Amino acid sequence: MSTSKACLAEARGEFKLGNRRYCYPITVTDQASRFLLLCEALESTREELTVTAFEQLFQERGLPLGIRSDNGVPFASPNALFNLSKLSVWWLRLGIAIERTKPGRPQQNGRHERMHLTLKMETTRPPGMNSLQQQARFDAFVAEFNDERPHEALEMKCPAEVYSASTRPYQGLPELS
Repeated sequence: MSTSKACLAEARGEFKLGNRRYCYPITVTDQASRFLLLCEALESTREELTVTAFEQLFQERGLPLGIRSDNGVPFASPNALFNLSKLSVWWLRLGIAIERTKPGRPQQNGRHERMHLTLKMETTRPPGMNSLQQQARFDAFVAEFNDERPHEALEMKCPAEVYSASTRPYQGLPELS
């Protein structure tokens, strides 16, 4: 996660797996390099699952300065104070700025939306039989997307050639005072 830019996150577009259970993919990209940081096949939109995925991401890649997301679950909670979900409060406590797209304006996260469309076209038709098989498809897509696919906006470089991890280490939540 480049410390000069935000990450783009999305958790929508659920689909049925071969075993007829739903898969809820959550994805995160680095805004500057387009590097696909996280692509996780979750079994629900429960915040605990999402927090676990982000905690692992932050341990591996450090903390971004900010994260841009839509206003949906698990990033926002429509009935909470300032629409803050437990996940977004956790981000704030970690010193991560939250940026939200305006409702009904997916183009504000257009780069990420476009990646998400390609991800779903290439990994869900047909879907995996279960979440483990689906995760294997996601993992193969991430490897190809980051290491083999050049992008015009990156002067025909692959995201892995441009990406650098954040210099802000994840050390858990600070003590409340």
